[in-house]
Amino acid sequence: MDIQAYLHRIGYEGPLEPGYPTLRSLHLRHMLSVPFENLDIHLGRPILLDIDALFQKIVLNRRGGFCYELNGLFAVLLEELGFEVRRLSARDVHDDGSLGLEFDHLVLLVRCPAESGLPGEGSFAPSPESNWVADVGWGDSFREPLLLGETSEQEQFGRSYRLEPEGGYVHVWQKDEQEKRIHQFRFGLQPYQLADFAGMCYYHQTSPESIFTRHRICTLATPEGRVSLDDSRLIITQDGQRQEFPVESPVEYQRLL
Repeated sequence: MDIQAYLHRIGYEGPLEPGYPTLRSLHLRHMLSVPFENLDIHLGRPILLDIDALFQKIVLNRRGGFCYELNGLFAVLLEELGFEVRRLSARDVHDDGSLGLEFDHLVLLVRCPAESGLPGEGSFAPSPESNWVADVGWGDSFREPLLLGETSEQEQFGRSYRLEPEGGYVHVWQKDEQEKRIHQFRFGLQPYQLADFAGMCYYHQTSPESIFTRHRICTLATPEGRVSLDDSRLIITQDGQRQEFPVESPVEYQRLL
């Protein structure tokens, strides 16, 4: 992998030592630079979990992708920089509390040596080797990694997140700016290979039951909030204020995109 091209794609110019400060900065820059989007599904373009193809799409063609693509490629970048990375299977939690299918979502567990300057250092008390949950492929979620094993709320950018262990799994909860708690997904700690997610990657491209085949989405974090485009709306959130603008036509959609 051309590491410098990847770093240029996300606008990262910081240190590359495999520690928490580097992981945090890479994660944040990725969230601010690479959109979560499913446009290829609606263009009829197959998404294959091939690292060279993902690099071409995301880095060279300056596109985005969904979890298997974004976290799949980000994991390789981290490994080439010297991090130890596990690819974990997660299941979405639906509004009614039911779970999605196994391999529904790909999330990363990244091991870092303990370092000074960690957020919430007194409460986190990281071990000599701390494990961090990284996820640049969910969309509107945490911008910085979350410390595994810390069960109190981890605050960042006006929101807080909690990792709750239960029954051998870890549940990810988000509390937004309006104090609303959202149960995002749960994951186990068994490591997998990227190829293990190929079946669900195909499912989400083809099944009428998948949200990805029913709606287009392109969303990107900004320093002040987020900008999102779906089939009918442009949504801009800035400093906690949300505005929606209707998309009047296919021509207008293309212009906004």
